Amino acid sequence: MIYVIDHEDSFTYNLVHLLEGFAPTYISNYYDINWHQLEKSEIIIFSPGPGNPSHYPETQKVYKKYKGKKKIIGICLGFQQILFAENAQIVPQKKIYHGYQSKVKALKESALFKPNKVFLTGRYHSLKLKEPFNSSSLKISMRCVESNVAMAIEDTINNVYGFQFHPDSFLTVDGKFLIQKVIQF
Repeated sequence: MIYVIDHEDSFTYNLVHLLEGFAPTYISNYYDINWHQLEKSEIIIFSPGPGNPSHYPETQKVYKKYKGKKKIIGICLGFQQILFAENAQIVPQKKIYHGYQSKVKALKESALFKPNKVFLTGRYHSLKLKEPFNSSSLKISMRCVESNVAMAIEDTINNVYGFQFHPDSFLTVDGKFLIQKVIQF
């Protein structure tokens, strides 16, 4: 089962519909987590949402409890939440990317995607990872071709993954493929 923690974003149910094609999916709001269902899940998804990661302390608790025990995937705000939980700084970007299509390139650090493979992705964010960022296991695995901003992370040791962009957006070509690679890895 996939457990989606909803941060009340308009894209959450697009993501849920995409995930339902892979496994039974349970969803709850970030402030009303069903710990029994969460315990039964195999994969935890942190959905997109407004604001910044510091606004969601319950999601941070989930991350800290299940990191290394269950597969965790973060999308947009969820991507930022993973990084924030790893003591990274999340900062405003100069340019806001809401409803913006970008080319994103997989890096050699990616275990999931071929290096230099380019994907067209839908972006909906005004915050980004402040770099440099150092982690022993969490690797930046994709970057925006235009701005060089970190767009995906992978931690194959702890089974943690994230996309700054929205694989569930119509602006993302091959979004289902991107999610499938992470779920089935």
